[in-house]
Amino acid sequence: MSAGIGRLVTSGTFSLDGGTWDVENNVWIVGDDREAVVIDAAHDADAIVAALGGRTLRAIVCTHAHNDHIDAAPALADLTGSPILLHPDDLPLWKQTHSERLPDAELADGQVLTAAGVDLTVLHTPGHAPGAVCLYAPALN
Repeated sequence: MSAGIGRLVTSGTFSLDGGTWDVENNVWIVGDDREAVVIDAAHDADAIVAALGGRTLRAIVCTHAHNDHIDAAPALADLTGSPILLHPDDLPLWKQTHSERLPDAELADGQVLTAAGVDLTVLHTPGHAPGAVCLYAPALN
């Protein structure tokens, strides 16, 4: 299979400013039949591993550190041996959810990640969160 984008929907909760809500989140999987990158490891590491279907996970990319987007990241990293990547401006948010474990590496504006031969350019897009990022992959339309 050539590189593409897959989507898994997971369910859990989102907490912010003293409130907690039930939410569904998109977990994006970019890759081919051999390797992939997971974008936003939300809620259920086992479901994400199942969706990977035996592919090698190259990285766990966090678009921002609201708890519903990162709550499964450490467990997914433990299951796969993959590094967790986060923009440093979101480290204070990360620590609210995962005080016992830090991300493995920082994301930077303009950085290029590669999955299955496809370049994913990191764009720092603060607003939703201080360290929010988007990934730009023109090869995937």
